[in-house]
Amino acid sequence: MRKRRTRITRNLEHASNDQKQFGMKINMPYLILGNHQKNGLAVMDQPINRKSLLPQRLSTTACLSLMAALLLGTGCDKPSTSTGSPSEDDSKRLAPNPATQADLSWTNHMVWIPGGTFQRGTESGQGDEQPVRSITISGFWMDRTEITNGQYREFVRDTGYVTVAERKPDPRLFPGADPSLLVAGAIVFEPPPEPVSLRNHYAWWRYMPGANWQHPTGPSSDIQGKDDYPVTQIAWEDAEAYARWAGKRLPSEAEWEYAARGNQEGLSFVWGNELTPSNQWHANVWQGDFPHQNTLEDGHYWMAPVAQYTPNPYGLYDMAGNVWEWCLDWYMPDYYANSPSRNPFGPNQSYDPGEPGIPKKIMRGGSYLCSDLYCEGYRTWWRMKSAPDTAMSHTGFRCVKPGPDPNTLSGQVAPTDTGL
Repeated sequence: MRKRRTRITRNLEHASNDQKQFGMKINMPYLILGNHQKNGLAVMDQPINRKSLLPQRLSTTACLSLMAALLLGTGCDKPSTSTGSPSEDDSKRLAPNPATQADLSWTNHMVWIPGGTFQRGTESGQGDEQPVRSITISGFWMDRTEITNGQYREFVRDTGYVTVAERKPDPRLFPGADPSLLVAGAIVFEPPPEPVSLRNHYAWWRYMPGANWQHPTGPSSDIQGKDDYPVTQIAWEDAEAYARWAGKRLPSEAEWEYAARGNQEGLSFVWGNELTPSNQWHANVWQGDFPHQNTLEDGHYWMAPVAQYTPNPYGLYDMAGNVWEWCLDWYMPDYYANSPSRNPFGPNQSYDPGEPGIPKKIMRGGSYLCSDLYCEGYRTWWRMKSAPDTAMSHTGFRCVKPGPDPNTLSGQVAPTDTGL
C-alpha cells in the first residue's frame, strides 16, 4: 500500500477534512503544507509568466516558493473541469517549431525509439494510473541522458536566457508584500539531523534565496566540475525554452513511459520486477531512513552524474531516479481512460481535484530522493504532476524529436519540425 501523499497548497482557507494544511515560518517565507495526490517528493512552483501571475497562489508539488503572499502562480488560464479529450490523434493539433540545425549532428546525444504498441498504466496503482490500455506510439529520437549542466550552459550562453528561479518577483504583482522578501530563489532539500514525521515537509525543504540552476542548493554552491550532472532547478518553462532552442521538444507522457519500459511489458521497474536484483541498485534513489539518513548503498547522496547505471534496452540512461523529468502533457485525472490510443499528447486543459484552480504538468521518473518509505517514483508507471512554474533541486528534463527512422537517414538532413 502506498504511503500518505503530500503536497504544497495555496491557502489555508481551502483546507478540508482529508486535506489538512499547516502554516509555519521557514526563514523568510512561510509555506503552507497539505496532502498531495502523489506521494513523491514535492515539486513546488516558480513563475512562468510574470504578466499573468496570480498572487493568491502558493507553490504546489515541490517548489516551496516564497511566503503565502509572495508565492508565485502560473500564467495559465483557469482550468476547466472537463477532460477536453480530443477525438483524434493529438499530434495533429500542436503547432510545429522550426529546427535550428540542418544536418545530422542533432542525433549525437539521442537514441532512436522505434514505434510500437505498449500497455500503458497499471491496475495496481492510483486511479489516475488506470485503466491499462494499449497505446501506439510513432518512432522518435530521445536524448540518451537527462540534459546536463554543460548542455544547459551552452543554451544560456547562446541565448542569454534567464531561468524562472533567477527572476526577481515583480512587486506590482504582490501589493502589500514586504519588498525585502521578493527575492529570486528556489527550493532546496536539506536533510534534518534526526528522524521526522513524513507529514512535515518543512523538516527537509527550504526556500533558499539565490538558488538556481547554477547554484542548485543556494548561493554558496556551484556546478564547477559538474558539467556531466543533470541540470536542476528547472521549471517547465525553462525546459521548454531549451527544447525549442535545440530544435526538439519535451516528450509526451506516453512517449516517456513507452521509452522507459524499453519494449518490456509488465515490469515494475526499468530493469525488472525486483527493486534490487542480486542486491544491486540500478538507479540513484534514496536508501535508508528518509529524509535524515542515506546509507549510500548506491554510492550517491545527492544527484549522480548521468549514465552511471546500466541503460535500458533502448540505450536510455536514468529513466528511473536521479531527477524528475518534465513531460509535455497537462494533467487530467481521467486522461488514461479518455485519451486517444495513438500518439496521445495530453489533454487540452488541466484539472487536479486536489487543487482545482492550479494547472499541472506531468513529471516522470522519480529522483534521488525517492524511497520505498515515501516515494516510489522510480516505477515505470508512476505519475507525478506539478505546476509548470515549479523549480526544485531534484527536477530536470530530457528532450525528444520525431523521426526519421535511422534506416532512412543516409544523405538526409534533420527533420524541420518537432512533430507537433
